[in-house]
Amino acid sequence: MNVIATDLPGVLLLEPKVFGDGRGFFMETYQAARYHQSGMPESFVQDNHSRSRRGVLRGLHYQLTQPQGKLVWVTRGAVFDVAVDVRRGSPHFGRWYGCVLDDVDHRQLYIPPGFAHGFCVLSDEADFFYKCTAYYHPASERGIAWDDPAIGIDWPLRDVALSAKDQANPRLADQAVENLPIYGI
Repeated sequence: MNVIATDLPGVLLLEPKVFGDGRGFFMETYQAARYHQSGMPESFVQDNHSRSRRGVLRGLHYQLTQPQGKLVWVTRGAVFDVAVDVRRGSPHFGRWYGCVLDDVDHRQLYIPPGFAHGFCVLSDEADFFYKCTAYYHPASERGIAWDDPAIGIDWPLRDVALSAKDQANPRLADQAVENLPIYGI
């Protein structure tokens, strides 16, 4: 596995070894010891799977009191995946990293706790998988506006379909300070 550090410390782009031939391919999507050696100290307690159509944008989400680290990848289709540092006091506060995850390259992205996460579907349909380091806790879920100009994410699509909840997400500057995770905790 090739591990690529991004501009945001802790956010890792992973290129698993894929073994393919005329029958198809095989890859390990997760192996605890190997992933721990690559810089992911957390254990994973929950797996999620979503299916979305082209133009659906999910995010930007994070959990405040029970923050989740996420290992994400796509098994069918393609998405533009984004992590945003929303930890108050972080030297990288408000900065983002984005990349395409698809069923061709099989890359994965690790997003540590304290980062908001979102993705936009680029293909007709996409199956998106993620492993989480903490259980989903609805009461601590928070969100940031996907199109916040201060963050300036360069989304490849502008005409997107959002949930009602995501449409109501505030800009980062409008998020109450007590609703932002603290850097270093």
